[in-house]
Amino acid sequence: MTTRRWQLAHGRHLELGGKAVVVGILNVTPDSFSDGGLFASREQAVAQARRMVEEGAEVIDVGGESTRPGASPVTIEEEQARVLPVVEALAGLGEALISVDTYREDTARLAVAAGAHIVNDVWGLRREPGIARVAAETGAGLVIMHTGRDRQKLPDVIEDQFFFLRKSLEIAHASRVADGQIVLDAGFGFAKETAQENLELMARFSELAALGYPLMAGTSRKRFIGNVTGRDAMDRAAGTAATSVILRLKGAHLFRVHDVAINVDALAVTDAMLAREIPGS
Repeated sequence: MTTRRWQLAHGRHLELGGKAVVVGILNVTPDSFSDGGLFASREQAVAQARRMVEEGAEVIDVGGESTRPGASPVTIEEEQARVLPVVEALAGLGEALISVDTYREDTARLAVAAGAHIVNDVWGLRREPGIARVAAETGAGLVIMHTGRDRQKLPDVIEDQFFFLRKSLEIAHASRVADGQIVLDAGFGFAKETAQENLELMARFSELAALGYPLMAGTSRKRFIGNVTGRDAMDRAAGTAATSVILRLKGAHLFRVHDVAINVDALAVTDAMLAREIPGS
């Protein structure tokens, strides 16, 4: 897999391609679908982040608003009150790269100022396109996620990815975000309503390489894994790790997960196998 440098804020970068990068999910929310309320205080959140770093996470993704279907929206003031103290505390520790999971321009700007290196927008720059300006002005890494929410999707799962993400990339380029700052996320579970749709997306994931950007996979504990395994959200770590292996083989660079250790191990074995397939390795 070709190695690429992902440009991040504060003069940082990540080399993508040579080995899988695990991104630990840190929801500082009361109502996220599998871990709501577990890390609501700054102390709990920081302790969980440190555990994930010890287990091998290179990035911690901090989110202050649940994105599960039917979740109640929060005000921007509440989101910032949850997220910014945690970002600031993690930046002070300097143990991991920090991502902020937000679609709001002002929250993104304040989070980067507090020490975040990456902005992760689950609405693909469609809710607040100004979030692209934040990335352009700060040099932050920008994760642009595909979603089918609040719109009519195309019937073919990959055609819809290209239709949505190409428009999002136009927004990013109009704000002068550099290509080296951009990672794309296929948005597993975001208005992919059936297990079949998510499985088809996974089976055809390698087709997304044609977009020309590094790819993030976010399958962690998703409902379609439960549909396949019959397990509740908190018991889907092994199923998630299986999807991580499949998606690494199909070209994913980063893996956003709740359960870090099992995914780190599964991806290490996958990378070792991939390395043996390269002549001279």
